[in-house]
Amino acid sequence: MAHSILIVDDEENIRQSLTSILEDEGFVVEAVESGEACLAAFERRPYSCVLLDIWLPDMDGLETLRRVKELAPDVAVVIISGHGTIQTAVQATKLGAFDFLEKPLSLERTLLTVKNAIEQKRLEREAQELQARLVRDYEMIGESVPMRALRQQIALVAPTDGRVLIYGESGTGKELVARALHAASRRAAKPFVEVNCSAIPEELVESELFGHVRGAFTGALTARQGKFELADGATLFLDEIGDMNLRTQAKILRALEEGRIQPLGSNVWIDVDVRVIAATNKHLPRLIERGEFREDLFYRLNVIPFVVPPLRERVEDIPLLVDHFNRKFARAYMRTPKEFTPAAIARLQEYHWPGNVRELRNIIERIVIMWARPVVDADDLPPLLGDPTTFAERAEYKTFQEAVEAFERQYILQKLAEHHGNVTRAAEAMGVDRSHLYRRMRALGISPSRP
Repeated sequence: MAHSILIVDDEENIRQSLTSILEDEGFVVEAVESGEACLAAFERRPYSCVLLDIWLPDMDGLETLRRVKELAPDVAVVIISGHGTIQTAVQATKLGAFDFLEKPLSLERTLLTVKNAIEQKRLEREAQELQARLVRDYEMIGESVPMRALRQQIALVAPTDGRVLIYGESGTGKELVARALHAASRRAAKPFVEVNCSAIPEELVESELFGHVRGAFTGALTARQGKFELADGATLFLDEIGDMNLRTQAKILRALEEGRIQPLGSNVWIDVDVRVIAATNKHLPRLIERGEFREDLFYRLNVIPFVVPPLRERVEDIPLLVDHFNRKFARAYMRTPKEFTPAAIARLQEYHWPGNVRELRNIIERIVIMWARPVVDADDLPPLLGDPTTFAERAEYKTFQEAVEAFERQYILQKLAEHHGNVTRAAEAMGVDRSHLYRRMRALGISPSRP
């Protein structure tokens, strides 16, 4: 679909020349001679971009710009003027203009500016859609007392730069809490940088965190920024901090104390302003007693402790979670959402959920993919929740290949859940090569970050 351009200028020759060149480039163009005509045009249809003259016969271009932005906040506006001043350009920018062009116009530059303005607006819309999707994907579901208390704690702590240590069993949603803290902080416009300390080989963890220069070690063919540097001015989430070795713990402690890092192989120190949020599913005081975790680092990280409750302590949230995952995966796989009977929900609430929300998510995904009938009853639930033969016998497949792939997918998801999403460890447990497991995951539509 061609983009529509509105030209607003009281000089007929300019309207004609701009219309001609823009139409030659495939744009749909309309030209008017005044601010009032511009506003009237917006009442008839939307536009992708407006070329707006400053000097107009009825109302000036700045007032027209202000009113256009009230009618269509997302439209790209390029100001054109033969008597432009820095003050006028500044005013136009504050009112939302994309750019300011002086007359006599260069047609090539005008065309390039229009294309750039439209492209920037497209990227802004995509970014907004992506942000909205991220908010949905990382939404904290639940209205139980523990979840309401957790949200209140997040609202209180997020605007500060206080370090947070999040405790919770695997699968409870510690990353969601970290992302919620970042989203409500003053650093929200900057990246949320995540490091899974248990998933990085021990010999590479320092390079991952602090970066390296070319030639710092065998295989370091190019320089690389570390996560601390990437998170400068932003938030760094250290997941499963209890799995980090003592040497790296000492370097993190130094980075927190001094606010600077040194890439591997470099003698240059880099100042960083990083808010660190850490998470663990381990009992850190016990690790300290065994000499496996530094006590001084613990006190640096444990400024504000958060505890994420296990799913078995908030079973009243299970109906909301089931509805959320049911709709989410139905959209993702273009299926019709299932209807869970009260008996099915009751059975789900009776289960003890050792894998917490992650386990529930995987089960609902499995049901959306594999269960052919519109209604899911208690006896239709997967093996973890009842008779081991039930789900296998009741699932319906059109072909043998569909059945094989469904059960292969179920097996891989189960192994990934058992190993907290670590593909390398899951591959070892399954007795297959990691590259082979990655290929099967791609073929079956399993994202490495999903489990």
